[in-house]
Amino acid sequence: MEPVFISCRTMNELRIQKIRPMSEADLDAVLIIEQASFPSPWKREHFQHEISAPHSFPFIAEFDGIIVGYVCLMSLFEEAQILDIAVAPGQRGRGVARLLMDYAMVVAREKEAEVLALEVRASNVAAITLYERCGFVRTGIRCKYYEGVDDAVLMEKDLR
Repeated sequence: MEPVFISCRTMNELRIQKIRPMSEADLDAVLIIEQASFPSPWKREHFQHEISAPHSFPFIAEFDGIIVGYVCLMSLFEEAQILDIAVAPGQRGRGVARLLMDYAMVVAREKEAEVLALEVRASNVAAITLYERCGFVRTGIRCKYYEGVDDAVLMEKDLR
């Protein structure tokens, strides 16, 4: 898949985002963002699996050659799932996550998915707000899903 260049409109957002497939060479930067974003971060092996898996589509967002975020999408038959998404702490609030979500939805539709699903920590209000703005609806709760402590909110978006 060719890189996509996207222009942003507001002053607070990054002016140009380059979204392209994640590669092995990106993993050091991706892991720094992952470790800064989650209490139980994925390991290098998780990302290596996503890069090589036939139904996985991991992408990174770049600004001036620096990786500022990523999304890992899995699509199989009529359902796609966001497995992981994060933005570098210093780049949050600038539209990067929204661009990654929009791009993931485009790719999921190209793969003929009818539904895009994800789960998010119930305490992550910023992420839940973003997902709702993207058209996701809450479909359930997994009690004590994260580390046996935090609930997961299940969310879906109809792509038809």
